[in-house]
Amino acid sequence: MVEAAVSSERLKDWYYRMLLIRRFEETINEKFLAGDIPGFVHLYIGEEATGVGVCSTLTNADYITSTHRGHGHTIAKGADVKRCMAELYGRKTGYCKGKGGSMHIADFSIGMLGANGVVGGGFNLAVGAALSIQLRKSDQVAVCFFGDGASNRGTFHEGLNMAAVWNLPVIFVCENNQWASTTPLHEATAVTDIAVRSASYGMPSEIVDGNDVFAVYEAAQKAVNRAKQGDGPTLIECKTYRVKGHFVGDPEQYRTREEVLNQMETNDPLKKFLERVLAEKLLSDAELKEIEERVQAEISEAVAFAEESPYPKPEEAFEDLYAEEETVHA
Repeated sequence: MVEAAVSSERLKDWYYRMLLIRRFEETINEKFLAGDIPGFVHLYIGEEATGVGVCSTLTNADYITSTHRGHGHTIAKGADVKRCMAELYGRKTGYCKGKGGSMHIADFSIGMLGANGVVGGGFNLAVGAALSIQLRKSDQVAVCFFGDGASNRGTFHEGLNMAAVWNLPVIFVCENNQWASTTPLHEATAVTDIAVRSASYGMPSEIVDGNDVFAVYEAAQKAVNRAKQGDGPTLIECKTYRVKGHFVGDPEQYRTREEVLNQMETNDPLKKFLERVLAEKLLSDAELKEIEERVQAEISEAVAFAEESPYPKPEEAFEDLYAEEETVHA
């Protein structure tokens, strides 16, 4: 049974955010293939429960760092889907004025420090944010989302070691989606569980079903409480699966279609959530339908907003390159 702490309002919010991410990504896939979106996009479909479960334990004051597959984290943290959509369309009304695109969305007002095109690029950003929290003695936490492939980068070990040495309020969330680009986990990583690597730094860890928002939320809440009480960092490994290719248009010759279909049939986070809340009568069909209609309306509005927004002017490419000068008073 669901813990008493999980209210119906939280359940509704989980479904709303997971479905909003799913519909956003499906729309991006469609619009990219139609030629409406420039650059490359990497979709978060199938991993929604991890981002939502973790971010639902955070406030706007808490920080997250993301990855090249960052739309889901951004939306889970509370970003405006209209501005997200406009950014992917390369429009001036986007979060980065259309200059960052899919892999570089940020919204400091909600603690989203930025998606990152560099694999493993978020570790030391999150550690730096956590160090600032410690120095300011503020009631915050920093979260670093990363994939299984990034755990083989040097920044993983540098970041975890420094966080442990300084006992920083940071949580490392591994979204183990089984694939580092086109390479399966077992061919490039010497351990089956990324979480065991935390022992090298005297750091506690936990492995959870990353497609079960209840399990992710529970583990994240414990880690957040631990960090904010001054007990240091935690590593959470969320076992999930990357349903879509590494990027939209990926021919996916490295795996079978049957494998993907089986994952969606047996391990889809949205399907698992619906089965549980309906079986335990936690939410009604009417409540779920209302959320679905709200999400569809918001996605339609986001597409219209993006398509109607202007492109930045060519000369604006030279703006926002440097921070504005501040007057220093003696």
